Amino acid sequence: MTDKLVVRNLNIAFGEKQVLKNVSITFPDQKIVALIGPSGCGKSTLLRSLNRMHDLTPQAMVTGEVLLDGHAILGAKVDVVDVRRKVGMVFQKPNLFPKSIFENVAYGLKVNKMGDKNLIRARVEEAIKSCYLWDEVGDRLDKPALELSGGQQQRLCIARAIAIAPEVILMDEPCAALDPISTLKIEELMLGLREKFAVVIVTHNMQQALRVADSTAFMYLGELIEYGPTTEIFNHPQHELTQRYIQGAFG
Repeated sequence: MTDKLVVRNLNIAFGEKQVLKNVSITFPDQKIVALIGPSGCGKSTLLRSLNRMHDLTPQAMVTGEVLLDGHAILGAKVDVVDVRRKVGMVFQKPNLFPKSIFENVAYGLKVNKMGDKNLIRARVEEAIKSCYLWDEVGDRLDKPALELSGGQQQRLCIARAIAIAPEVILMDEPCAALDPISTLKIEELMLGLREKFAVVIVTHNMQQALRVADSTAFMYLGELIEYGPTTEIFNHPQHELTQRYIQGAFG
């Protein structure tokens, strides 16, 4: 099993507030890793560091290493646009553009000049089919994307992320705003994505982590407390904090 992403001694602070404390973790290729822990423990902060989202926050102080296929992705000399092309991000709430279904998925392809008109159309259709959306929207790609249901919009955001052929997909609570049926569709989609990508998800849903994640990392107060195979973390946690969180003692 090869490690797609390697995080070493990562510290992140926003002004005076230290949010991540010396975190080291690896994310293997073609596996799903779930980050769990109570609100404010640093899960999303860690996730966003993996494609340099913190560059958008002026007061962010980041030290340590993040390696993608052995290459450092932090630092001023690294092309941030290239990092974000390789490491796609899906947010908690669908963030579609006020454009058509087709134009939303084609956006990254056009911005990155990835092919001619025919190739872009083929890539858009492939991405939509990969997200189990084609039967629902394939005959109305010219319609406004914002007319779709919440679950459809989230799958379209995932289609937009994978259309540019990234290597890693990051998902920050992608099902938090969805109903149970839409949630199950997204989870089915995650399992399909695992065949091609490394997938890292942040979730507050313990059952979701159990259903989809190969490995689970438990975080608390900015520290990585425990990391291992999901069944081991849930059934035989080594740390008392992990056990108490999974049993619902806090969170």
